[in-house]
Amino acid sequence: MSKARTTTASILKSHEKELVADWQKELASAGSASDVRIGERALHAQMSEFIGLLRDAAQHGDLVDVDRTAWQPMRQFLQEVSRSRVAQGFTSEQTALFIFSFKKPLFVRLRKELGDDPETLAAETWAATQLLDRMALLAMRSYQQSREEVIVRQQEEMLELSTPVVKLWDGVLGLPMIGTLDSARTQVVMETLLQRIVETGAEIAIIDITGVPTVDTQVAQHLLKTVAAIRLMGADCIISGVRPQIAQTIVHLGVDLHDVTTKATLADALALALQRSGWTVERSSGQTR
Repeated sequence: MSKARTTTASILKSHEKELVADWQKELASAGSASDVRIGERALHAQMSEFIGLLRDAAQHGDLVDVDRTAWQPMRQFLQEVSRSRVAQGFTSEQTALFIFSFKKPLFVRLRKELGDDPETLAAETWAATQLLDRMALLAMRSYQQSREEVIVRQQEEMLELSTPVVKLWDGVLGLPMIGTLDSARTQVVMETLLQRIVETGAEIAIIDITGVPTVDTQVAQHLLKTVAAIRLMGADCIISGVRPQIAQTIVHLGVDLHDVTTKATLADALALALQRSGWTVERSSGQTR
């Protein structure tokens, strides 16, 4: 393996420009070199950096165990490249192709250098194949991890956007719920609503479930937990949007909501909240229907 390490490093050092040029041709044939999501200059810089890091690691590290310290700069580089390609909208296959397309230029150079020594050429080619495959796997793993981080972040942002707490009146907050209410969303609802209660000093919070398609035992329990948390903050809670179908479902499930104030519509809930707050709303005498 020592000879393979030395020969590979020597080829990478002596023929960097040729390797980069041939690599670009391979990417061009695959339609990746002209991708507008990454400029030609940036792509060329990534190729040169990859070859330089590969050369250094091949010269000072083990071509098989890429978890060694000598491969740390390469691992970081692949993480950065994969993360940038996730942000640019590349697929995992396109990210792996960036590595795999380097095989042919390197193999061609190996044949030119070792064509008169078939045994060494075979060993070098096999070592290079294993090495580039591992690099591609590292890139794919980093891509997948970065992609999962993006998905989680987007889900969190969607949860925040789907749970807007609005001020309906002085001392009255409203939270319109749309979509399924699960454990993760319940936690966001609690945190958002309780924080707004602290910030505004609201005494009443209205949770409107008109946009919640179904209510089962789990959803009902989530609502009860939210109501309990609101009460612990010294505020009261009204649940609005209880349609006939939802009322029947809650009764059939045997969920106890007798201690929770419910209303059929948000307007009814707001009217009750204003009444409890000491407000009186009257129609103007000059108002005509």
